[in-house]
Amino acid sequence: MTAADHRSTLRVHRIEWAAEGILEVDLRDPAGADLPAFTAGAHVDLVLPNGITRSYSLANDPVERHRFVLGIGLDPASRGGSRHVHRDLRVGELLTVLGPRNHFPLDETVAHSVLIAGGIGITPMAAMASRLAHLGRSFEFHYAVRDPSRAAFLDRVRGLAPRFALHVDAEVGRPLDIAAIVAAAPAGAHFYCCGPLPMLAAYEAATAGLPPERVHLEYFKAKPVEAAAATGFEIEIAGTGRVLEVPPEKSIADVLEAAGVKTGISCQEGICGSCEVKVVAGEPDHRDQVLTAAEKASGRTMMICVSRSKSPRLVIELA
Repeated sequence: MTAADHRSTLRVHRIEWAAEGILEVDLRDPAGADLPAFTAGAHVDLVLPNGITRSYSLANDPVERHRFVLGIGLDPASRGGSRHVHRDLRVGELLTVLGPRNHFPLDETVAHSVLIAGGIGITPMAAMASRLAHLGRSFEFHYAVRDPSRAAFLDRVRGLAPRFALHVDAEVGRPLDIAAIVAAAPAGAHFYCCGPLPMLAAYEAATAGLPPERVHLEYFKAKPVEAAAATGFEIEIAGTGRVLEVPPEKSIADVLEAAGVKTGISCQEGICGSCEVKVVAGEPDHRDQVLTAAEKASGRTMMICVSRSKSPRLVIELA
């Protein structure tokens, strides 16, 4: 079993206020056993008592094996994930935890890294800062928030990054100037960004001329994409001969779940990567924000919560 396939039952050891609208949640094994190893940028899936599964990034230092630390922001449009954590989750509860997985990995070999976070997007960046500091790598950290009350993990990241800058929109009167940060970075630097949609749009514009392998980002909200064609198609589950019809109004994951096939679906928005499957044949119509352009072009995997098919039939392989 890989770490990504790992299923743990963990106890809520501590819940602490981290910033306005953000809770820090500390999960540990009830018997004190080590947890699966993880890398900076990784996330886990929480199976909450209300039956919802949601993905949350790990904020703690990857050298720690005794706990998972999550930063969970309250989403005003929550469908029951963050709302349940903020209102109902209690210390001492046992939760099923899947993973960790990492679709936002840190390249630990580069000479200089630039970390850019907005709001709750600091969560994976805190783990990255811990790792880079542990390795003695050169890096800088830019953290933007709307107002000071919303800045989480400040004490931790300030102590890790020799070059740390907090940008408060309400004090400066404008958003963080990402283009200036990118322009001032050393040649060959790698860039990482996680934050709200306007920040990620500015980041993608500022890094558009850079080699793709130096540009890394993670969405915690789905960005608008062109609507998929309103057509149905078939999916075949490799090795079983089983064929299912996917109508225009249903997702692949919806159809599989209705047929009794577990999918590992979490965010349902194409941003967490939990429902990734292998594509054996056919051409996916990618609608996610997890896979890179090169990964989408290869057609080897897809996210079945939002992506569809350009071909009449897709053959997929389930884990």
